Amino acid sequence: MMTSFFAGLLLAYAGMAALCLGMERHFKQVWQHLPSPGQRQALRLAGWALLAGSFAACVLAWGWAMGPVGWLGQVSLGGFLLLMLLPYWPRLAVLLPVFAAPWLGLVGVIQG
Repeated sequence: MMTSFFAGLLLAYAGMAALCLGMERHFKQVWQHLPSPGQRQALRLAGWALLAGSFAACVLAWGWAMGPVGWLGQVSLGGFLLLMLLPYWPRLAVLLPVFAAPWLGLVGVIQG
């Protein structure tokens, strides 16, 4: 159950980051060049897919009664963390889910 909680939070943060990078302004802030239209579209689709995965993880962790409520909280928390990191450490803000994913896998293995 705890792994589902962290998976939901990680997916919510990654989804918000992908949606953020789907905007020209933020993509340029992080990578110093404008994205192609295909990159913008792919990032937006990935962002929505990651948010859907986050929703599924929250429903798996808390059930249908509290899962959607927990998901809204996790999306809010992920967006707030991104909001705090993006102005000061834009590359860290974007790469954080990449570094956190192996840790999440390790937690899943430890929990059995």
